[in-house]
Order: sequence, then C-alpha cells, then structure tokens
Amino acid sequence: MFPRSNALGILLRGNQILVERFEGMHSKGDGTYYRPIGGTIEFGEYSKQTIVREFLEELSVEIKIGRYIGCLENIYRVGDEIGHEITQLYLVEFADRRKYSKDRFVVREGERTSEAHWVDIDDFITRSKFIYPNGLEDLLSDWRSISYTSVERT
Repeated sequence: MFPRSNALGILLRGNQILVERFEGMHSKGDGTYYRPIGGTIEFGEYSKQTIVREFLEELSVEIKIGRYIGCLENIYRVGDEIGHEITQLYLVEFADRRKYSKDRFVVREGERTSEAHWVDIDDFITRSKFIYPNGLEDLLSDWRSISYTSVERT
C-alpha cells in the first residue's frame, strides 16, 4: 500500500468554509464529519488541475485557483484500516460570484450523491465538528490571514 496524494480546495464565505458532509466511522469516532472539496491526484496531473477537475466533476462549478496554503500529511486509523495521505491545500474561489449565495450543493462522485454546504470555521476550531484531513482545523484557526488577493486569473 502507498500513500494517497490528493488536493483540496479551501473555499471561504466570510467565516464559513464549503465542505462535503459524510456519515460513518472516522478516525475520531463515528458520526458526522466534513471534508473540503477535492480528490485524488491522478498520474500526470498537477494538484491545481485536480482541484479544478474535482469541483467541475463533483459540483458542476468552475473555480479559480488562489494561493497555495500548504501540505498536510496524515497517517490515521479507521477501525482496523490504516490510511496514509499527503494533501495539497489551495485557496480557491468561485469563477461565478453568484455561487456564493447558494447555501447547498449536490455532490456527485460516480454513483454516490451527497451534499456540500457552508459550515462556520469556529465549529472546526473548537472541535464541536470534525473536519479532515487531520490538522486542517489548526490551519483554519489562522484563516483570517488567508486573502483573496493572490487569485490567479487564468
């Protein structure tokens, strides 16, 4: 087994972050947990390309890539399974500003359908809600330093 490389887009609306909602077992227990939109980096694909592709495939929306935020590496356990992932994080924004007024998005990934919505960042910082990958809540605690001024115009 090898580590999984993935990329996630951090999309902010005020003090909220757009995240997909999941139910089930996770490394901190059982129940509801959240993850920003993104996915596995395919062979021959740059992590920035992954985020653009994933937002288009899963939410049917176009985004603009902002600045690179950082990398999180996690080795975690869910039940008897051990996972290892290396995650590239980027600040992103909707290409169509009108999308920010939408409160919920349908997420389609293959046959699976779920929902993404805005969650207050403080819920993750205080750990009243769980967000993955591990360590993201610490990065979000400094979210006010993340600016939209470096968005690439491609």
